[in-house]
Amino acid sequence: MSDKSQDILILKLLEETHAVLKGHFELSSGYHSSQYFQCAKLLQYPKYAELAAKLLTEKFDTDIDTVVGPALGGVIIGYEVGKAMDKKAIFTERKNGVMVLRRGFELEPKEKLIIIEDVITTAKSAIETTTVLESLGAKIVGYGCIVDRSCGKTDLDIKSLIQMEPVIYSPDNCPLCKQGSKPEKPGSRFK
Repeated sequence: MSDKSQDILILKLLEETHAVLKGHFELSSGYHSSQYFQCAKLLQYPKYAELAAKLLTEKFDTDIDTVVGPALGGVIIGYEVGKAMDKKAIFTERKNGVMVLRRGFELEPKEKLIIIEDVITTAKSAIETTTVLESLGAKIVGYGCIVDRSCGKTDLDIKSLIQMEPVIYSPDNCPLCKQGSKPEKPGSRFK
């Protein structure tokens, strides 16, 4: 499937499942935007989660041992990518605001991992997850997501199903706030 037809398909599925929201949102990064991707709305349908994972899997040509999905957004798509690759799929999560590896998950020294998320804007969760996993001796060999909103503003080589250039605002310079609107926080990270 060509990149252009894949972009059209993914955007169509995101819209059909109401995963693209319009309004005034505070992103997990703290920035504000008039658009929000709630990929959980797409991933609630197993056939779409499986399709997204299959398409993401095709973007990785490197040999890996494990797929890691940062909680909460990366858990389902990370699992599905692990299933498509026939690899172990685990997740990191926040404990007292800090990303950690818990629940008895273990890594071997030099274990090769990819980090898979639903949406990446600033890559904060991916970077925090990288720090945790590398401190345990793992080797990160790639990053992937359904929607890449970073537009090349991270140092990570992100493989995605679709790239969207978001209009984001710092909270102190948000025109939506200046109009009196209060942002919704649909994400899972709370400060």
